Amino acid sequence: MVQAAPSDQITSDQATASAQISETLGRQRAYFNAGHTQPIEFRLAQLKALKQAILDYQPEILAALKADLNKPELEAYLTEIGVTKEINYAIKHLPTWARPKSVSLPLEQLPAKGRIYAEPLGVVLIIGPWNYPFQLMISPLIGAIAAGNCALLKPSELAPQTSRVIAKLIQATFDPAYITVAEGGLEVSQALLAERFDHIFFTGGTQIGRAVMAAAAQHLTPVTLELGGKSPCIVDSDIQLEYTARRIVWGKFLNAGQTCIAPDYLLVDRRIKPKLLAAMQQAIREFYGDDPAQSPDYARIVNDRHFGRLSQLLPASSAEGEIVAGGSTNAAQRYIAPTILDQVTPEAAVMQEEIFGPILPMLEYDNISEAIALIKARPKPLALYLFTRDAQLQALVLAQTSSGGVCMNDTIMQIAASSLPFGGVGESGMGSYHGKASFDTFSHYKSVLVKNFWFDLKWRYAPYAGKLELFKKIIR
Repeated sequence: MVQAAPSDQITSDQATASAQISETLGRQRAYFNAGHTQPIEFRLAQLKALKQAILDYQPEILAALKADLNKPELEAYLTEIGVTKEINYAIKHLPTWARPKSVSLPLEQLPAKGRIYAEPLGVVLIIGPWNYPFQLMISPLIGAIAAGNCALLKPSELAPQTSRVIAKLIQATFDPAYITVAEGGLEVSQALLAERFDHIFFTGGTQIGRAVMAAAAQHLTPVTLELGGKSPCIVDSDIQLEYTARRIVWGKFLNAGQTCIAPDYLLVDRRIKPKLLAAMQQAIREFYGDDPAQSPDYARIVNDRHFGRLSQLLPASSAEGEIVAGGSTNAAQRYIAPTILDQVTPEAAVMQEEIFGPILPMLEYDNISEAIALIKARPKPLALYLFTRDAQLQALVLAQTSSGGVCMNDTIMQIAASSLPFGGVGESGMGSYHGKASFDTFSHYKSVLVKNFWFDLKWRYAPYAGKLELFKKIIR
């Protein structure tokens, strides 16, 4: 439903949904055009209101995440409610971000002043995913608010309890002509994408990202696409073994592996592989006990379809790999144990698509050039991980690979730094956000040249006779 008024229920009929969304967008455009969102004081007040609402709704948010994904409470705080840190960062820096910037001008422009103004885009659409259904809905909203836009949010219907809480929180906090929520399935998404927005921010899979981009092209609407891909994790022999194992296991099996920047597969120096595997097996036991199905700290697969897809990636024969940890499943609970696969080849089914679940294939290499070649032969990933003490190896991997971001000697934590833009490259996405990058994403930087009437040299006006040599000197 569009949270504009109790009567604005979006039905499963696309024509009705389209009419209601069009009406809502009309109200939002009127609100924006009236200039309500422009003042910095207004934006700061809305950011503070959003933060307070998240704190007030914590119990409902936690309960919803538990219902949708069996998300442990600590994980929910760390990866979902922790989005309040991003709000704090925006509040602190917004006055500086929004201030017009003076720039230098070439001699022939003088006397004049050059400034760059950050102005809001207008009415933006934010489409969220199901894996971190609260944080990945709210985080881009922070940038949209900070930049002075109106926003329409579309949470994922695959996390229905969280979607309802988001709708309730937004409706209770903001004027629906300013920020509102559209809940629903495919018919609502199609109705939204048929409309003209000033920017579309999408987080999700590559296939749907293509559809979003195609729909946006009909209106020449700019898009930010936060997608995914097979993020490699290279493990050198020169490491701190225990820390490496713990950090990989945590990053991979957080949220039952349903993380867009989770290590998708390991590329391990052959000399260290036996010790690393043993340390990772031990880390799994330390984190989740002998039976992770009984652990209160392990999430579940979001729905039956994804459970079935992931189950098919478990090797049915030795030709597809060997299960060396985990492998057990329970369809009724949508449970797949933290699983490590060995003896996997690049041609195996598990290596052909982003896994997005708790299955971690291990491949080995003798020379780092082999690992780099395998990575470069595939689409550019959203994240790349490298574990090594060797500074020269770090520099080599940075220079010879391309990815949305890189994290060395840890996993996942790069996403938590507001000062680091987050985004993909190639098939893993386009555009970035977090911190100032979020403000930039939802802003247009308008260049302004201000001349004066002190005097007016005639060198650029016709007639041009005798002026060519002067022009040649100017443009050299």
